[in-house]
Amino acid sequence: MLLLKRLKDKRLADYSSLFAYARKAVSGGDVLFLPSLNFLFLLGLVVYHPKTDSFEYVGLNEAV
Repeated sequence: MLLLKRLKDKRLADYSSLFAYARKAVSGGDVLFLPSLNFLFLLGLVVYHPKTDSFEYVGLNEAV
């Protein structure tokens, strides 16, 4: 939920800043980071941009 809120607020965030945010915000955030991000990706809420190593919030049913 924290990653989703962060991405909704910023719209675009790079991998390292998201990971640092997860580690700081939640105890055990480093362990839960990848499963959370994968879940958001599978739901179609985020898109990964490999050139910039960042994730973009696209909302429901907007992923291409």
